Amino acid sequence: MTTPRARSFGTVAAEYARHRPEYAESAVDWALEPVAGRPDRLLLDLAAGTGKLTGALLARGPVIAVEPDPPMLAELRVLFPDVDAREGSAEAIPLPDESVDAVLVGQAFHWFDPERALPEIARVLRPGGVLAALWNGDDATVEWVRGYHDAAGLIGLRVRDRAEAGLHLPEHPAFEASEHSAYPNAVHTSVEGLLATLATHSWALVAEPADRDAALARVRDYLATRPETSAGEFELPLFTDVVRMLRK
Repeated sequence: MTTPRARSFGTVAAEYARHRPEYAESAVDWALEPVAGRPDRLLLDLAAGTGKLTGALLARGPVIAVEPDPPMLAELRVLFPDVDAREGSAEAIPLPDESVDAVLVGQAFHWFDPERALPEIARVLRPGGVLAALWNGDDATVEWVRGYHDAAGLIGLRVRDRAEAGLHLPEHPAFEASEHSAYPNAVHTSVEGLLATLATHSWALVAEPADRDAALARVRDYLATRPETSAGEFELPLFTDVVRMLRK
């Protein structure tokens, strides 16, 4: 997580915590299903950010949170003062060998260096433990959602586009083959809420301010023309995608 885009989120840590969506509860359950019967299981929230996934995990067992960005980690510690939160990265996890039953990664696996991160994740996982990566993404099958992406001029594949092609994690000899599942995760928001969420995305954070503001203005203008969103408040159709694989 060393690229400028990966390190851009700390500049908006409080806004990230306020505006980014939670993950579907059923998605978290599916991610942890392989270790559901383990007593006293210990969960690692890796690249935990401000703790968007941490809260859901706390309802399911003790959690250690690891995050490389100091401002994001500071926000997590404010929101979850009782969580063991440590500075570290996927490529250098500050935990001993075979110390956790599950490693969960929310909205961050694509920032990892898999050649370094997968051996390190395998090192801290107990045999039969699970690695699960989760992403929230707009449902790109919905016409007005595609329209607002086009209005903004967003570049790159959306999570749901990738999911339709089959999301997977890189192969590694320490892990079984990955498997994917997806869960609806619509959120109630508003035009202002959606714009605030978009402003926490990496494309907006690394863009020139004038370019970012112009993109957000185009989205505002587009949403004003759509019957689904013109009233100001609406349901944004999201999915939580999960890819998991077992430690051999």
